[in-house]
Amino acid sequence: MKNGLWIAGVFVITAFAGCGSVPDKGAAKVAYVPGAKVDLRNTALVKENLYAQYSQWKNTKYQIGGLSRNGIDCSGFVYMTFKSRLGRVLPRSTAFQVELGETIDQNQLRAGDLVFFRTGMTGRHVGIYLEQGRFLHASTSQGVIISRLDENYWKSAYWKAKRLDG
Repeated sequence: MKNGLWIAGVFVITAFAGCGSVPDKGAAKVAYVPGAKVDLRNTALVKENLYAQYSQWKNTKYQIGGLSRNGIDCSGFVYMTFKSRLGRVLPRSTAFQVELGETIDQNQLRAGDLVFFRTGMTGRHVGIYLEQGRFLHASTSQGVIISRLDENYWKSAYWKAKRLDG
């Protein structure tokens, strides 16, 4: 009985926590991978890298706290994508990723910008903008996919967008 209550408690906490439940310590900052930094103002190159990442990771299932092709959460996918494809080491959690960069209007989005969503009372979700209203992310229900900002769910959950330095 105690085990059942404990498991139920963990389920409730993770359901409300949203994506990126693995906390970081210290202030939110970006580090660079030596020799791998992509100029984020070069939208063609950024898109090329993001679509390559999608090809490698598409349909990888969602797993809270996951950081591999066996399962990954939204902030982990953003973390892995920026590290391996764009040469930047971001914080691991959505809570710290949202502190990075400059807030921009949705109509100013370009490839590589981070898009954030409120997915419940305390839940947060993050993805990477691609182009033409589409973004790349790890969906809790479908794994790594490309979605549209104008889909009813994402449109109603949209919170803010952040642009990292070039």
